[in-house]
Amino acid sequence: MRCLVIEDEVDTLRYVCKGLTEAGYAATGCDNGLDGLQRAVNESWDIVVLDRLLPGQVDGLSIVERMRALGKKTPVLIVSALTSIDERVRGLRSGGDDYIVKPFAFAELLARVEALLRRASAADASVELRVADLCLDLRSQRVTRAGTVLALQPREFRLLEYLMRHAGQVVTRTMLLEAVWDYRFDPQTNVIDVQISRLRNKVDKDFSAPLIHTVRGVGYSLRAHA
Repeated sequence: MRCLVIEDEVDTLRYVCKGLTEAGYAATGCDNGLDGLQRAVNESWDIVVLDRLLPGQVDGLSIVERMRALGKKTPVLIVSALTSIDERVRGLRSGGDDYIVKPFAFAELLARVEALLRRASAADASVELRVADLCLDLRSQRVTRAGTVLALQPREFRLLEYLMRHAGQVVTRTMLLEAVWDYRFDPQTNVIDVQISRLRNKVDKDFSAPLIHTVRGVGYSLRAHA
């Protein structure tokens, strides 16, 4: 699970990232709002742990509001020194999924992260993804295009699911390696090219309009129009 932690207090940032890493998560830290915003909206995360009060023009609420405006449903746990009920309500209404007050015990933060991920997983289980005439049903693990059932291998299914969840966006090799193959580095193989080619043969080959497009020098995009 990929966790983005946005926190300007360096000691707290290290403390949370260290704890999440020890708990088995891939934790990435940002110590300012601007970098945190860029990473939150441009990369794929399973959860974001977000400080409510950040210096400068980009504070925590700005980040979560921007994420929701872009349609990102990534669970967000807001961490804040503001303890009033009004502030908690404001954080949740801005798009936060949960709110924990500083100082906190790491055990509680971890429990809240786990609860949010369980909730997100349960929601995903009932999701049906659609792009044009392509449909992926996560409940039945069934993929169809124009009513025709496509037989996909497990890795092909994960790859297509990721592309469909980011439909209309350009996904890079790094994003695919981390999300589909769980690599944190580029192993310098053609594994992505091979899998994309196989997926195209099943998703696009027998249909008039291709959905999987190569963005030369960048990556791939799944969209209805070239």
